[in-house]
Amino acid sequence: MLLGFTKCALGKSNTLSTLRRMSPRRSYDQYCSAARALDAVGDRWTLLIVRELLAGPRRYTDLHADLPGVSTDVLASRLKDMEREGLATRRRLPPPGAVSVYELTARGRALLPVLQALGAWGAGELGERRPTDAVRAHWFALPLLRELPGEGLVEVRLDEGVFHLYAGAGEGPVYGEGPAPAEPDARLVLDAGTCAAVGRGELSLAEAVRTGRAEVSGEGTLAKALAEG
Repeated sequence: MLLGFTKCALGKSNTLSTLRRMSPRRSYDQYCSAARALDAVGDRWTLLIVRELLAGPRRYTDLHADLPGVSTDVLASRLKDMEREGLATRRRLPPPGAVSVYELTARGRALLPVLQALGAWGAGELGERRPTDAVRAHWFALPLLRELPGEGLVEVRLDEGVFHLYAGAGEGPVYGEGPAPAEPDARLVLDAGTCAAVGRGELSLAEAVRTGRAEVSGEGTLAKALAEG
C-alpha cells in the first residue's frame, strides 16, 4: 500500500516537473515596452547570466562557477529561456575543444547599456563588502569600462584576479578573464576597494591614478590619457 502511494506521488511529482518545463514563461500581459522587456529578462539570474556572457562564449560549468548561489536547475532553465527569447545561442566548439558553449546574440549584447545603467543605479547599495559576499575580479569590468577615456585593450590586475577590457568594443566580447590576449594599450593595477569606490561614483579612475590608488602603465593613448588625468 505504502509502495503504491510512493509510486503515485513520484509519478505526480515527475508530471508536475515536466509540465513546469513545458509551460510558457509568465507574462505581465501589458502593452508596454518596459513590461515586455521584463517578460524577457526580468527573471532572477537572467541579467547576471548576460553579465557573464558579455565576456564571450562560456561553458555551462564556467557559468555555474561564476554565478555562486544559482542552482543547476535554475541556470539550465534560464539559459533555455534566453535561447527562446533570442538573447543567447548554444553551439558546439570544433575539436579539440568539442564542448558546448553559450554566447549572446546581437539582441543579448544590446543589454550592455542596460546593465551599465543598472550598475550605476545600484552603485550606492554596495557599501562595505559583507562576509557572505562572493566576489570575482571580472565583476568590476563594467563599472571600470564606464571610466575609460577612449578605446583600446586594457589589462586590469587585482588581488582577486586578472581580467581585460575592450573599451569601445563593437560586436565582440566586452571583457575577458585572464591577461590581455595581445599587448594592451594600458595596464591597471588596483585593489577591489578602489574598484568599488569607482563603481559607487566616489572616485573617478583618473583620480585613483592621480592619488596613487591605481597604477597605470603602457604606451597606448588610453594609458597616457589615464596618466594625465
